[in-house]
Amino acid sequence: MVTPDVEAAAHTLAGMPAADRAAVMHRVADALDSAAGELVPLAAGETRLPAERLTGELARTTFQLRLYADEIASGRPLRQRHDAAAPAPLPRPDLFRTAVPIGPVVVFAASNFPFAFSVLGTDTAAALAAGCPVVVKAHPGHPRLSDRVREIAAPLLPPGALTLVHGEEEGREVLLDPRIKAAAFTGSLAGGRALFDLAASRPEPIPFYGELGSVNPVFVTRSAAERRGPEIWAGFAESYTLGLGQFCTKPGVLILPGSALDAAATAVAGALSGHPGGDLLTSKIADGFRAGRPGPSARVVFEGPPGEGRFAAPALYATTAGALRDDPEGLLEERFGPSALLVAYDDEGELPALARLIPGQLTATVHGEEDDEVAPALVRGLAGLAGRVIWNGWPTGVAVTGAMHHGGPYPATTAPLHTSVGTAAIERFLRPVTFQNMPAAILTTLPSSKEVDR
Repeated sequence: MVTPDVEAAAHTLAGMPAADRAAVMHRVADALDSAAGELVPLAAGETRLPAERLTGELARTTFQLRLYADEIASGRPLRQRHDAAAPAPLPRPDLFRTAVPIGPVVVFAASNFPFAFSVLGTDTAAALAAGCPVVVKAHPGHPRLSDRVREIAAPLLPPGALTLVHGEEEGREVLLDPRIKAAAFTGSLAGGRALFDLAASRPEPIPFYGELGSVNPVFVTRSAAERRGPEIWAGFAESYTLGLGQFCTKPGVLILPGSALDAAATAVAGALSGHPGGDLLTSKIADGFRAGRPGPSARVVFEGPPGEGRFAAPALYATTAGALRDDPEGLLEERFGPSALLVAYDDEGELPALARLIPGQLTATVHGEEDDEVAPALVRGLAGLAGRVIWNGWPTGVAVTGAMHHGGPYPATTAPLHTSVGTAAIERFLRPVTFQNMPAAILTTLPSSKEVDR
């Protein structure tokens, strides 16, 4: 629930100089690093993710806390602008544009990154940097870890700046609370869309920054397949099974020349045959993985043993570009876990048209050669459907930097103008305000990170 402490924290954080907020975030990051020996085993026990990966993820989490802290201290996210009063050619007043915290935020934690997209993950770090208190709806896949992270961090923050709730109904209640001014979510299309609609149904609708799903298509040109086929097929097998296919940037569809289909299928299936499989994050995810598969036009290339409980083994299917045109919705449905689809085309010139069949994505990739005639049109088309377009690489792995955009048109996200990763993520929780003819003495009392240029 949203307590009076949360409202008080909104005033405290909004009035705190950005440099002071940054210092607090650095202390929180230091505390998490110091507790790594406790937190990593706790996370491994609940999620069954390997300790090595979790150690790296915790390091990423504390890195982004410090990065966002330093970014808000620089003043860049405020995007301040000053237009001095002028009498001509069109008279105008003195105008100063800056940004203020949007207010209390609810963050719906994700299952697949129990540190980096959870209690003190990217959404919470961005909101705190902006000066907004956060109510986190904990993910049921790692509740004890969520509680412990909050216990470590909360005493270092102003009272009410970081609170935690458990349960779907509690999360909905917080989202509907009139004191909440924005929401962030990472999860499934169905769950995210339901919460998005709920946020829009409020008497005061609020911004809902939802990351909902993506199949992250990969296009392979004929020349790339001929020159680098074995390398591409091996990279694809490694990328889509990384983390048991539970990354939001998993490449789930590989669109390749029909002439290369048999070689690719044989190579990828060979790589999968030695894969041990493993436990998915939750039983619900595992049940969905076993129940779902591409439409009837897709043939099985490889399927590991179905297993029980949370266990899943890799799977690979194949179909044609014609079948994709007939049933794009069925064949392009995201399957969370180590599953992927090969799509064989006959004419390379049809790749831009195939791209237009694909809905909004977080990423889209081209494996090609610089002199491929189709490449410019294909890249332009992919820029229209994805938030990140990759050349001769793989989408798994999201760099936490200023230039990163982790977002995309619906249904990848509900807010394609914004990113959930990188320093621009802070701007989601800042609201622009213009001050007109405001005395400099008053403007300098604003909790800005830099002097107002008058």
